[in-house]
Amino acid sequence: MTPRIAIPLPTSLDLPYNQRSWPAYATAITRSGGEPIAIDLANSPSEILAIAATCDGILLPGSHSDVDPALYGADRDPASAPADPARESTDRLLLDHAEKLRKPVLGICYGVQSLNVWRGGSLVQDLTPLPVNHSAGSKVAIAHTAQISRDSILASLLTPEEAPEADGFLRLPINTSHHQSVAAPGTGLRIVARCPDDGVIEAVELEPDDSVFHVEHPEPTQFLLGVQWHPERTYEISAASRAIFNRLVAEAQPFATAR
Repeated sequence: MTPRIAIPLPTSLDLPYNQRSWPAYATAITRSGGEPIAIDLANSPSEILAIAATCDGILLPGSHSDVDPALYGADRDPASAPADPARESTDRLLLDHAEKLRKPVLGICYGVQSLNVWRGGSLVQDLTPLPVNHSAGSKVAIAHTAQISRDSILASLLTPEEAPEADGFLRLPINTSHHQSVAAPGTGLRIVARCPDDGVIEAVELEPDDSVFHVEHPEPTQFLLGVQWHPERTYEISAASRAIFNRLVAEAQPFATAR
C-alpha cells in the first residue's frame, strides 16, 4: 500500500496562493513514494476526520497567514498577518487525529508554528528587527545555515557533505521565507535547530521516549518534526530536503500496510 499523506490547502483566503504552493508539497511527497491527499479547508470537521482516517501521515504546509496570537495568549502585533480560522481548525483536527493514533507529522514554515501552538507553545510575531533576513523568499535557494543538534532525528537525516560539523553542531544550508518563528516550544517539543547568527529557532521535534533506546538517536513514540524552512522548494538540489520527505513517507508506511 502506498502511504497516503494528508496535506491541507495552505489557506482559505487566497486560491491563487494555493494553486502556486500546494503542488510543490504534493510533488515532494509523490517523489518520495507517497500519495498526497488534499484537505479542503471548506470541509466540515466530520469530513476532514473521515479523510484523515484514510491517510497514514500528515504534512502541514506553509501559509501567508499567521496563527492567531490569542491562541497562545498574546496581543496581536501590528506586523502579524490576518489569521485564517479555517486553516487553524483544520490543523488542530489533523493533529488531534495524528496524536491519538501516533501517525507521523511534518510541519513546514507556518506548519511548524501551527504545530507548536497546538502543543501549547508560543511564537515570535515579527523577526524583522533581527540581522538575518528571514523573509528572503522563494527566489533565494540558500539564505543562511541552520545549526542542528547532533543527537536529533533531524541530524540523522543529514550527510556530512551537505551538513558538515562545526563547533559540535551540524551546519545545514537552508532557504528562508518567514517573519515569525517558534518562541517557547510546546509541551514535549525540543529545539533541534537554530540560526547561528541570531538564535532564531529553525526546527523542533518530539522529545525522545526514554523507553525506546537508540545509541546515536533516541526515538520518540511518534515522528513529529517541524522545520521553519521550505524543503519542498529544494527537493531537487538538497539531499536533506529529500530525506525529510522520505522519512515522513517511511514513517507512514506501517499505517498504510495496516490499512
